[in-house]
Amino acid sequence: MTRVVIRLLDIIFSVVGLLIGLPILLILIIIGWFDTGSPIFRQQRVGLNQKPFTLVKFRTMKQDTAHVASHLASASSITPFGRFLRRTKLDELPQLWNVLKGEMSLVGPRPCLFNQLELIEEREAKGVFKVRPGITGLAQINNIDMSTPKLLSETDAQMIKHITIANYLNFITQTVFGKGKGDRVRKEK
Repeated sequence: MTRVVIRLLDIIFSVVGLLIGLPILLILIIIGWFDTGSPIFRQQRVGLNQKPFTLVKFRTMKQDTAHVASHLASASSITPFGRFLRRTKLDELPQLWNVLKGEMSLVGPRPCLFNQLELIEEREAKGVFKVRPGITGLAQINNIDMSTPKLLSETDAQMIKHITIANYLNFITQTVFGKGKGDRVRKEK
């Protein structure tokens, strides 16, 4: 029953978020066009039951940046506008479309890339792929990112095991009010 209510809340919140956020989305697309020439970033990610889906976000890195996990990307690849988008978490706004389509939930394990084999193995062992990936969750609000696959998988599994409507709403609220820093990027030496 909890999963049904969460899916219903996902639909309601994503529709409301997309409608209310439409002016912001349009402004960010225009600014992003001047920043990178291609404001929308699309990438294949591992979804529910390890099925691929196309994640949509605002582009925060230069177009020629390698398709690797954020913690493996160089900090110099992030554009100045991209830094703003990441800091404010506005780069995640287009993922409301993924939520509405049923490819993601607002709360769940962050979707990984297919080349993150260690993380995929850890998540598979802990049953993490049995739920939709999410925009935020327990790991995100506690600053646990994909650079620590074992810890991330354990945290994801803990969140899945103990998810309630109250936890779902709590994770969203904490994220909206700035808890969690998002994925790290590799520091320049």
